Amino acid sequence: MSATELHELADALRTARINRAPIPTPKKTYPALDANGAFEVQRITVRNAIDRDGDRHVGYKLGNIAKVMQDAFGLDEPDYGFLLGSFFVYEGTKIRLDQFIKPYVELEPAFVLKGRLKGPNVTVADVISAVDYAIPAIEIIDSRVQDWAIGLEDTLADNGSVGKVILGGTPRRLTDLSLSNTKGVLKFKGQEIMTGNTGNILGNPVSAVAWLVNRLAEYDVEFLPGQVIMPGSCLQAMPMEEPGRWTCTFEGWGTVEFDVV
Repeated sequence: MSATELHELADALRTARINRAPIPTPKKTYPALDANGAFEVQRITVRNAIDRDGDRHVGYKLGNIAKVMQDAFGLDEPDYGFLLGSFFVYEGTKIRLDQFIKPYVELEPAFVLKGRLKGPNVTVADVISAVDYAIPAIEIIDSRVQDWAIGLEDTLADNGSVGKVILGGTPRRLTDLSLSNTKGVLKFKGQEIMTGNTGNILGNPVSAVAWLVNRLAEYDVEFLPGQVIMPGSCLQAMPMEEPGRWTCTFEGWGTVEFDVV
């Protein structure tokens, strides 16, 4: 794809986000779109958000790392994207349903870094040494592509389909957690609707972070102290379709709650 087409796609996705009006599948509109081009669209999107809107780049996300998520959205490999400061909302606040197109709720851990990470060949031990603490988190994913009709290139161009992020208030050191085997539960209006386990995230979400660092090394990306890294959902994302309270819990760790209005 030409530079002009990459900028056109970035602008179309930005407009779709602002107007909550999805666009046709990018790969159909731009058949030459590949993963490298899609990542360049992400970079254009981030630069525009910072330059035009005064936003901040605050971290990275990994998505569809668990098989249950790949099956749900018809993908066969993970996606990834940038986290901007404007994506984050406060725990316990009301979130308007009409600011999304077709959102889903995910429960996952989030990591805050105290050290730098840059691949290739970053190990799990490197990640453990670089993580300051972990926090229970919610990611509300939302696609700017009509009917979630996405392949890898489409969701990458759409910045990993990220919508909003909510961080919980119970930070823990990694030594205080069993991230290879922690149960996660989603409840809506008090009713349990989905469960999962952090072991679904590549066996351990710390391993998923190492995977992401090494994957993005191809683009000369370095993870920096203070950044938030989200390694993907531990359970199948659930549609967010009506008002009500979501209660999202990692057993023995903490709960994140929010209300949809």
